[in-house]
This record gives sequence, C-alpha cells and structure tokens, in this order.
Amino acid sequence: MTGTLYGIGGGPGDPELVTLKAARLIAACPVVAYPALAGAESFAKGIVAGLMAPGVEEIVMEVPMTLAREPAQAAYDAGAARIAAALEAGRDVACLCEGDPFFYGSFMYLHARLSARFSCEVVPGVSSLAACAAAARRPLAARNERVTVLPGPLPDAELRTRIGGAESVAILKVGRHLARIRAVIEGLGLLGQAVFVARASLPGEVVCPLAEAPDPAPYFSMILLTKGADPWL
Repeated sequence: MTGTLYGIGGGPGDPELVTLKAARLIAACPVVAYPALAGAESFAKGIVAGLMAPGVEEIVMEVPMTLAREPAQAAYDAGAARIAAALEAGRDVACLCEGDPFFYGSFMYLHARLSARFSCEVVPGVSSLAACAAAARRPLAARNERVTVLPGPLPDAELRTRIGGAESVAILKVGRHLARIRAVIEGLGLLGQAVFVARASLPGEVVCPLAEAPDPAPYFSMILLTKGADPWL
C-alpha cells in the first residue's frame, strides 16, 4: 500500500485561518513537505508549525526565486522524488502551501509530477484574494460583476488593456512592480479607486490607498480596484 499525498492550503498567514481539515491532516501525517527560499525559513511551515507532530519527517524543497524557470523546476523534480520515496514506503505526506494550493500555489507543480502515480487529495485554503478583501473591508464583486485577477509582472500595455476592460480587479505579485503598476492605474484615471494591502492577516498588515503605498512593496502585497457605483452600499 502506498501513502496518500495531501496538498494542503495553509491560508494567508494567520494560523487561525487554517481549516479544520488541514489541521487534522497536518497533525496526522508522518511526513510534511514544504517549499522554502534557500537559506530562509519556510513561510508555509511557519503558519502551521504548531500543528505538526513531534518527530515528523520534514522534506524541505528549496525553490529559487528567479525569472528562469529551470532552477525552480529542478527543485520540484528533486522534491517530488523525495516525496515519492515516502509515499512508496506507505507513508502519507502533507505538502504545505501558503494560501490555496491551486491559486498560484506551488503545490500544482508537485501535483503534476505525482498525482498520476499516487493517491492525491487537495485541501483548499483561504486565498490571499479573500484575505486582502477582508483586510480592506472591500467587497470584490456584487451581483453580476466580474472579477479579473492579474499578475503584477505583466507588461504595461497588457495591464492597461486588461484593467481598462475589467469591472473589479485584483493585482497580485506586486512587490518591485508597484511603481509602474501604479502609473498604469493613474494613467487610466483610476488611482482614487484602488487600495493597497500588504501582509494580510499577519502582524504588520498594511491597508492604505494605492497612492500612499510604500515603494518597493513587500512581496506579499496586492492591489484591489473596483470601478463604477458601489452596488453594496
């Protein structure tokens, strides 16, 4: 009998936002795998460290943050091989992911490598999108409005086109791209309708108008923009 792989969303950072199912599985699995930057503590592990059983085996996947895809893919290859060895030995593995596993989540790369060979279950988590909207006290959409989610590294021209044609917008992966994203939004005449959120649900959480956002922005930051009349008022 091989083990089961659980892709577990740990939420945006506040340990109280971990789901009951995620907490149960993390405490029960004899092996816990998680990504980390080289030489740094794992954010995903930090969220749920208090739930891990004493003596649990840990599989650390050091994933480099580079524009080139090959180094990260090699890290996932190596991590998948170690996870596969544990599963083949009949041990269940909880693979941690901040936020939700399938919303820009690192677990998708392990799922692609392992789900055809092993039993796999994905446990959703509170996404950064939901956490930032809650922190900003700002509904994402109402009635028939559409929500457009955009990654910050998109070129200016594409950001301009997509924001211009959208109703409610969430821009993720802001970080060092903040200044030019803000310039695009200001050029569209929408700066006054945009809010900036950083480190949602964590100590040091920041919520402010986009015009006042710090530059460069923290890695865990987002811009929310809603057009038109507020139908929820």
